[in-house]
Amino acid sequence: MNQLLNDFKKFLMQGSLITLAIAFVMATVFAAVVKAVITDLILPIVAMIVGKPDFSALSFSINSSQFLYGDFINVVITFVSTAAAVFFFVVKPYQAYQAHKPQDPTTKDCPECTTEIPIGARRCPNCTAVLAV
Repeated sequence: MNQLLNDFKKFLMQGSLITLAIAFVMATVFAAVVKAVITDLILPIVAMIVGKPDFSALSFSINSSQFLYGDFINVVITFVSTAAAVFFFVVKPYQAYQAHKPQDPTTKDCPECTTEIPIGARRCPNCTAVLAV
């Protein structure tokens, strides 16, 4: 029984499980931020253009069946707004950061003949000089 508890404790303390828990918490908080951006910034702009930010009351009836197409419009606006917010406020800044991030070199210059050679080379293929690794 003691071994079982130790195994369970080891499972709970694995790095991947803790990383997943942190990611879940951060995603939940980020979802709240995205919702606030949409509700507080984007929907008022939609209201200025269209006249109202909530379309849920829009509907039509056919043979005593009511179709709530306004709710569908709300969901589509929320989806597009969320996608735009994530793209412009997360994806594009991250891509810009990655583009300016220094890359590890893959080549170096031979100290004897200054030919560009692979970083892991121990001998220059041009002048055959022995290189320090």
